[in-house]
Amino acid sequence: MNVQRFLNERGVSFQVLEHAPTYSALRTADDLHVPGDEVAKPVILKADGRYVMALVPAPCRIDMKKAREALHSADCELADESDFERLFPDCERGAMPPFGSQYGLTTMVDEALTHDERVVFEGNSHREAICMPYRDFDRLEHPQVADLSARG
Repeated sequence: MNVQRFLNERGVSFQVLEHAPTYSALRTADDLHVPGDEVAKPVILKADGRYVMALVPAPCRIDMKKAREALHSADCELADESDFERLFPDCERGAMPPFGSQYGLTTMVDEALTHDERVVFEGNSHREAICMPYRDFDRLEHPQVADLSARG
C-alpha cells in the first residue's frame, strides 16, 4: 500500500512532510516541529493469536492492561518486530502508516488522538510523514477508539 496513492484515490487532502530519517515517533515530531500528541505511533500487538494495530500519541506508551481489556483478549503482547516485514512488506521496518485495515489488521486508536484536528504519521518510510485531518482518517479507517495509553 502506498499511503499517498491510497489517500489520493480517496480524494483526501494531505501534506507530505519530508524530514531527516527518524526512527521513533517522538523524534519525528521533534524534527517536524509538531506537537507529539498529534503524531500517531503505531504499536503492533498480538492478541489471542491475531495482529492488531494500536495507535497512541508519540509521547505515550501502550498500556497493555488497557489494550487487553479493550480487545477483550485473554492474551495480549507486543508483536515481534521480526513479523513486520511479512505484515508490512511495502514499508521500511517501523514506518507503517496507521491504516491497519489495508494490511488485514484491526486498527485501534487511543482516544487522545481523536481530540486533535490533524494527525501526523509516517508514510511508508522514515523520511516522509503525512499530515491530514483526523476526521478524514476516522472516515477512511473506522478505528476502534479506546483508552490505550499511558504517559512516558
